[in-house]
Amino acid sequence: MAKASSKQKVKAPKSILTNESYAFLKEYINNPSPVGFESSGQKLWLEYIKPYCDSFFTDPYGTAVGVINPTAPFKVVIEAHADEISWFVNYITPEGLIYLKRNGGVDHQIAPSMRVLIHGKKGAVKAVFGWPAIHTRVGVGDKEVQPKVENLFLDCGASNKKEVEALGIHIGAVVTYENGYDELAYDYLIGRAFDNRIGGFMIAEVARLLQLNKKKLPFGLYIVNAVQEEIGLRGAEMIARRIKPNVAIITDVTHDTTTPMISKIAQGDTACGKGPSLTFGPAVHNKLLDIVQDVAAKNKIDVQLHTVSRSTGTDTDSFAYANDGCPSVLISIPLRYMHTTVEMLHKKDVEETIKLMYETLLTLSPKTNLSYF
Repeated sequence: MAKASSKQKVKAPKSILTNESYAFLKEYINNPSPVGFESSGQKLWLEYIKPYCDSFFTDPYGTAVGVINPTAPFKVVIEAHADEISWFVNYITPEGLIYLKRNGGVDHQIAPSMRVLIHGKKGAVKAVFGWPAIHTRVGVGDKEVQPKVENLFLDCGASNKKEVEALGIHIGAVVTYENGYDELAYDYLIGRAFDNRIGGFMIAEVARLLQLNKKKLPFGLYIVNAVQEEIGLRGAEMIARRIKPNVAIITDVTHDTTTPMISKIAQGDTACGKGPSLTFGPAVHNKLLDIVQDVAAKNKIDVQLHTVSRSTGTDTDSFAYANDGCPSVLISIPLRYMHTTVEMLHKKDVEETIKLMYETLLTLSPKTNLSYF
């Protein structure tokens, strides 16, 4: 038998994601889902996940949940958050310019010249963050004016306040950036609101794979897409009290620290394309984290490690400390340029994070010993 040539190409492993999966991801990312106004995105997500669940429900503030084995007494949650940072219309000038307040931790420095959608009573209105030309921006002592919330404004083409209001724009209307999903070279994806709708996508794909592979779980699985994480983990706080889970697996994004202006000494060493990141911290249950690491090693899934000194800053904290305490773990996906319109991640990390959650679920059971004693 002839030996294979040393130059023969090795076939890349088959993707667990389908063209339909990525079509949903594109639609989901492009759809606005601002803090407190997540319902349109939640409807898309529920429609996608319904075929893979036995039942579903929503809570009063819009958190959406798909359930597999809803009658099982032992409950496991896999969770992401659905909301994106945005702006509120705060003041309309007599000349028809619009000033704003933050809705979540939106970065004011990226705003100048951005295109936006103002979600008013008559539907979305296109507008731009106006910004004077560079040779006209003179401030105190001839220093160039820098963008601040106080000097940023929207221009929708109106000439006065009455014309603004005629478009359905009102105080309290929410504003989102227009930039959407796209693909770059070397399997990178970009878009606004990958933080953390990529998480919602990944937990939906876990549900799809469970059905595709006809896996029967010995517990109830609650696939949770929570609202209002960006302003204090509020959606997770509410739904954790309602579900009262026994175990929670949270997924969110974390910083790729290989880019300029980020200190690895302060933020750790995490990079896109090198697998999901696992967090060590007080809210993370050590025995559950050990199980996740063992699953990763067994399934040859590369992982990265990350630490937090107090809270994780994610919905992990709300689940961990809910009710009488819930063993919780955080599986993060590395992300570049967080809270911008060009958040960037790697397809490999998406697939590996999905695999890690999926395989961890197949390892857990009501008999899994998570006691420290």
